Amino acid sequence: MSDSDLVKLYSGRILALAADIPHLGRLPEPMGSARKRSPLCGSTVTVDLRVENGRISAFAQDVKACALGQAAAAVVGGAILGRSLAEVEAGRDALRAMLKDNGPVPAAPFDGLEVLIPARDYKNRHASILLTLEATAEALTGL
Repeated sequence: MSDSDLVKLYSGRILALAADIPHLGRLPEPMGSARKRSPLCGSTVTVDLRVENGRISAFAQDVKACALGQAAAAVVGGAILGRSLAEVEAGRDALRAMLKDNGPVPAAPFDGLEVLIPARDYKNRHASILLTLEATAEALTGL
């Protein structure tokens, strides 16, 4: 990866998001919890949540990831409250398609993930970027 590629990938906006992740930490007595790990880079995200009327009412995330994974966690954390399993799965699937298949940016409320479009070319980063939505969907499943 050249220096110009690094500058493109780790933009100021991505670094600002990575430095300000909402809902960091763990929830006491969550209704659902899931931990996801990227085997390629070792990034991990643990999500705890509570649900009322089929929607996320409380959310916490423990994020140990690269700046790209942290930026994704920041965008998701800012949009996650009030979301249903179907909305989280749609966001996850749209993000995966955006990264892997040059698909469109996920729809609102996850449209802030467009900041990660430059990561399309770096397949080794995709798993880290997907961790928070994958963990959230897993934590919601079966509730």
